[in-house]
Amino acid sequence: MRLYETAFLIAPNLPEEEVEALIQEMAEVIKQKKGQMVKEDRWGKRKLAYPIKKFEEAYYVFFLYEGEPDIPAELERLFKQKDAVIRFMTIKQDRRENVRRKKKTAPLPVTPLTEDSEVGEGQSPSSTPNSGESERKEESQ
Repeated sequence: MRLYETAFLIAPNLPEEEVEALIQEMAEVIKQKKGQMVKEDRWGKRKLAYPIKKFEEAYYVFFLYEGEPDIPAELERLFKQKDAVIRFMTIKQDRRENVRRKKKTAPLPVTPLTEDSEVGEGQSPSSTPNSGESERKEESQ
């Protein structure tokens, strides 16, 4: 099974009951196709960045779900039939990417070199701060 995220915008002129029914209908498609809803996120009515089909606002809804490729295809087919859905988009999520976001690695310890510290094994003299400057000063004197 693959992980998908589908976002869709619903026209703001729809009554709350119809918006709720539309969202439930779309969520039911995922269950019918043997998919599993991971997260359903409803942002509510928000202002659009630019007018879409002469609307300045829309209801934002996001579905994160696991399933076969026929689920997003069926959702998009239904979105195209509904006049209330003014925009939609489906993205196939990369599972490795989600794992990377959850893990936070600790930064590597960094020990700063001071002018008094000597160059250790495996380090070049050019890696110490001001090493080139001190050599040039000694040569010029």
